[in-house]
Amino acid sequence: MVDLKRQYLKIKDEVDAAVLNVLESTAFIGGPDVQGFGKELSEYLGVKHVIPCANGTDALQIALMALGLQPGDEVITPSFTYIATVEVVALLRLKPVFADVDADTFTFNIDSVRKSITSKTKAIIPVHLYGQCVNMEPLLALAAEHNIPVVEDNAQAIGSLYTFSNGRKAKSGTMGIIGCTSFFPSKNLGAYGDGGAMFTNDDEMAEKLKMIANHGQKVRYYHEMVGCNSRLDTIQAAILRIKLRRLDEYCYARRQAADYYDRAFKNHPKLTTPYRAPYTYHVFHQYTLKVEGFDRDLLVSKLAEKGIPAMLYYPVPSHRQNMLKEFTENTNYDLKVTEELQGKVVSLPMHTELTEEELHFITSSVLEILG
Repeated sequence: MVDLKRQYLKIKDEVDAAVLNVLESTAFIGGPDVQGFGKELSEYLGVKHVIPCANGTDALQIALMALGLQPGDEVITPSFTYIATVEVVALLRLKPVFADVDADTFTFNIDSVRKSITSKTKAIIPVHLYGQCVNMEPLLALAAEHNIPVVEDNAQAIGSLYTFSNGRKAKSGTMGIIGCTSFFPSKNLGAYGDGGAMFTNDDEMAEKLKMIANHGQKVRYYHEMVGCNSRLDTIQAAILRIKLRRLDEYCYARRQAADYYDRAFKNHPKLTTPYRAPYTYHVFHQYTLKVEGFDRDLLVSKLAEKGIPAMLYYPVPSHRQNMLKEFTENTNYDLKVTEELQGKVVSLPMHTELTEEELHFITSSVLEILG
């Protein structure tokens, strides 16, 4: 699905030198590269504060902790997302409330979010899924109307851009009170291990996020709140600084691969290619098709026989996961689109090193299998 080796070989000399520099400096925790990366990512995103942390799941957890939510408070999330989005809600003894997604974009359906709001709703987590933004303008207006903070899950869309109706543009993850991302190796901006970050334009919130990620302390050994230990490794930060300089190039390469897929599958009666919403720049963390009139799982197995990986993101929606039974067993959710998508979606290989020869083999194999 992702060829990390070929990508590494193109930047090998820079990466090797950066890693060696960290080893020679022995600044393994909180070294200069961590501060440097935070500053450079802040500049790239156009956001005041970037707080690096250990991984994307930690970023979401720390963000919710910083909001000061209490057990039983409701947090609206999509069910059609990676489990980490919802897992942190349950971990903090908050109540996940699931809203449906749009059949075209696979991201929040704003009307469904509106219907999910109650007096107990204390946060909304939009997920910028597969590489494009949620329609944030109406969502932010809805949240402001009810005075509900918005925490963006930007793990799959870093580098994406949102355009407001007045022409203003903002990078994904910078529009809510806090944005969270992951640097898992397969991400558009991926480390060579785990990593994550939080973004905010709020000075007070930035201070809270920093403290919580560092055992609740501002001054060493003086702990003002319950926190955790979540640090971005200096070696990973050094690697990410190199890759950040190429992020736009990486996103463009993914879009070029997506364009090839789109042309190959255009107007096929059994395939629906990814919708590119006019308000967002899609950076294609995943290239996800909808399969109709053909057994999706059979397609996956036939591709595997040809040596082509294909993944299901996500075969079991969050509201049907056993780990969340206590929150869902007595609730009837109206998640018609989510239920339909989990049986139709399939993602094809998507990364920066795909060649035309590989894309031709993948697309011709899909078309051959579909008949």
